[in-house]
Amino acid sequence: MNDNTRCEIKDTTANPAPLGLLAFGMTTVLLNIHNAGYYEMNSMILGMGLFYGGLAQVLAGIMEWKKNNTFGTTAFTSYGMFWLALVALIVLPKTGWVPEPSVAGMTSFLTLWGVFTLLLFVGTLRLSCALQVVFGSLALLFFLLAAGVCTGHPGVKLLAGYEGIACGASAIYAGVAQVLNEVYGRVVLPLGVVKKT
Repeated sequence: MNDNTRCEIKDTTANPAPLGLLAFGMTTVLLNIHNAGYYEMNSMILGMGLFYGGLAQVLAGIMEWKKNNTFGTTAFTSYGMFWLALVALIVLPKTGWVPEPSVAGMTSFLTLWGVFTLLLFVGTLRLSCALQVVFGSLALLFFLLAAGVCTGHPGVKLLAGYEGIACGASAIYAGVAQVLNEVYGRVVLPLGVVKKT
C-alpha cells in the first residue's frame, strides 16, 4: 500500500443525541409534574428514572463516545448517572440500609449538579440555541430544587416543578427536532445551530 494512500472510514452509525435528550426530557417532565403537586412520588417516576432517564442516557453517552463527541459523552453519561443516583437516594433509605440524606446533604447534591450544569452550559454556546435553553433551564432547575430543599418552602418546590416541566419540554423539543430534521432531510423544527468561526 502506498504511504500516500489514506484509508478513511465513514461513520454510518445513528445520532444518539435524540435518545439522550428524549430520555432526559421525558423523565424530567414526569418528575416535575410531581414537584408541581399533581401526583405523589411513585413507581412510575422511579421506573422512568432507572431505565429511561438513567440507563438510556448512559447508553446514549457511550454511543456519543464512539462518535468522538466529548460533550455528548460527558453530558448524557453524567445525567444518566444522576437519575440512577437520585432513585438510589429515594429508595435505599426505605430499605433500612442507610438513613435519608440530610437537608444539608441533599442541598449540596443539587447545588453541585447545578454548578456542573452551568459549566456545561458554557459549552452549549458553541452548539445550538436549543441546547442553550435545555442546559440554562436545567441549571436554574437544580438551583431552585436546592433552594426548595434548603428552605423547606413549598412555593419554591412548586416553582421548581413548573420550571422543570419547561426544561424537560425543551429537551423533548431538541430531541424530536433532530429526529424529524434527519428524517425529512431539511429543517422541520429549528435548533438554532451556532455557526462556528
